[in-house]
Amino acid sequence: MKFLLVLAVVVIGVWLWRSGRQDSVTRDTPKPPKNPAAPQEMVSCQWCAVHVPRSDAIAGRLGLYCCSDHQQRAES
Repeated sequence: MKFLLVLAVVVIGVWLWRSGRQDSVTRDTPKPPKNPAAPQEMVSCQWCAVHVPRSDAIAGRLGLYCCSDHQQRAES
């Protein structure tokens, strides 16, 4: 009878150890992002030639600029 009780405790212990280990393995693996950001077109600033994404560029009369300061300097 003692043998069955010890065997049951060992089986339950192994089962708990393996279930905890599987959770940590699945939790540690990084998941890829669902919607990766699409690449953006890069444009060059007319004043300093720094490349910035088109969405961040400031449009002026003479072209695109990286900041409003450069736009004012070029167009004044």
